[in-house]
Amino acid sequence: MSGGGEPRWLGIEPRHLATLRAVAEAGSFRAAAAQLGYVPSGVSAHVGALERAAGRPLVRRRRGAGIELTEAGRVLLDHADAILDRLRAAQADMAALDDEAVVPLRVGITQSVGIRALPDIVRRFGRDWPLVRIQPRESETDLDLYGGVETAELDLTFVELPAPPGPFETLPLLVDPYVLIVRSDSPLAHRPHCPTLSEIGNLELIGHTQCRGLRRVEDQIRAAGSEPHFAFRSDVNATVQALVAAGVGVAVMPGLGFDPGDGRTVAFDLSRDVPPRTLALAWHRDRNVTAPMQAFIDASVAVFAELADRPVSERRLRAVRGA
Repeated sequence: MSGGGEPRWLGIEPRHLATLRAVAEAGSFRAAAAQLGYVPSGVSAHVGALERAAGRPLVRRRRGAGIELTEAGRVLLDHADAILDRLRAAQADMAALDDEAVVPLRVGITQSVGIRALPDIVRRFGRDWPLVRIQPRESETDLDLYGGVETAELDLTFVELPAPPGPFETLPLLVDPYVLIVRSDSPLAHRPHCPTLSEIGNLELIGHTQCRGLRRVEDQIRAAGSEPHFAFRSDVNATVQALVAAGVGVAVMPGLGFDPGDGRTVAFDLSRDVPPRTLALAWHRDRNVTAPMQAFIDASVAVFAELADRPVSERRLRAVRGA
């Protein structure tokens, strides 16, 4: 940028960028003002400051009512989002410097991690950091958890790979195979090999609604020539497995989500036909990794290594097709 333009940009304040984002979301100055607690003239002044710095219009009136961003406005909004997210990350890092021993550690989890891994991680972590308060936040989809890391609402999160575009550092923890869950007294449970994907697609299925990995499995069933039919959907693993036990249908789920203690069901390993998912930890690449964060990462690596070494017999997996 030329020297004549730089001073204009240095006068831009974060609140101006936050106002642009509110205008884009709300669609009008009045609605953005209500969202931010400003008067409409204040919103207009902030957008005007941005337009003077950019040297071009950032908003235009739509036919009918409201306003929308111009192409220049959309380009600037992309930068505004990154700048505001970075400021939130800086705020979180500064808060951590006040007293590292008592700052909460905010961790995103999915339900299978929360049940199978988190208790052992917290127990291991707590031996060395007894005053750190772990605050878990559960979500049905890991994309929400990635978003929490990007906006500095979470310090760390358990996720599936691949990561979406964003400022993420990731550490793979576990290759988790998908399994077919069937009722233990059904004819399927006594077959020597797992049904094929085409056969699975012809069965009554219990499915999830939010898991992006399982949507890929559904696509693979379609590619095998069958259109999956779902008798019921739930995002609670225990509900899915209970419905299988009740004879409502069969289910495909990640192996970590399967409860091996429920003797009413058994699981077939689908590794030969369905690529497994990879579980990982993610954090903001631009944030400082504090000592408690690193300790939590280390504890997670240790616990997931133990899960990976667990004998197959403990998971009550019946068979691998083709074995």
